[in-house]
Amino acid sequence: MSDDVLGRWVPDRPQDVAAVFAEADFPWWIAGGYAIELAVGRELRAHGDLDVLVLRRDQALVHGLLADWDLYVADPPGQGELRPWRPAEVLRPPLHDIWCRRTPKAPWSVQLMLDEAEGTQWVSRRDPSIRLPIDQLGRTTETGIPYLAPEVQLFYKAKATRDKDETDFEAVLPLLDTPARAWLADAINVIAPNHPWLRRLLPVNRT
Repeated sequence: MSDDVLGRWVPDRPQDVAAVFAEADFPWWIAGGYAIELAVGRELRAHGDLDVLVLRRDQALVHGLLADWDLYVADPPGQGELRPWRPAEVLRPPLHDIWCRRTPKAPWSVQLMLDEAEGTQWVSRRDPSIRLPIDQLGRTTETGIPYLAPEVQLFYKAKATRDKDETDFEAVLPLLDTPARAWLADAINVIAPNHPWLRRLLPVNRT
């Protein structure tokens, strides 16, 4: 979606988001490229936006937390169109992408992503057979910022890999232990069985 059409982005930093979400009584995680950087502990590249993953079932709590913000949902997803996310509106699949800015005149600063859950299980919106216990979905920095586990973030990046995703993969791969590599290989094999990353993960692939 073009800045020329939908407005410019000046992404928040993870610590800015952590301050906004400090009073949240629901789980949330920094996602996207920033999640990879939090995992490796250093900056890797410039970022056009900042993603935050929340569970769809917590969307009313999210809307309440950001009640003073200007919130728009991508509807339909990926088509370059936004509309206001109205108070009390329940967003149902396939809607999952919400753009957030502090005021109508401010730049966009946070992109919320809604994901699915069943009980204590996170369920991938791309394939419901791909799951994890919610308490294994993320990690936390030494300063208390939650971020998406790198193997989960790489799974989302595997669908349409770009140069920046290759950069993220190379940076974080050495940090993935055997269970994380095995989970990632199995998950990618479901959605993209010919993906080149599988050759790097194949020694621990259980499929």
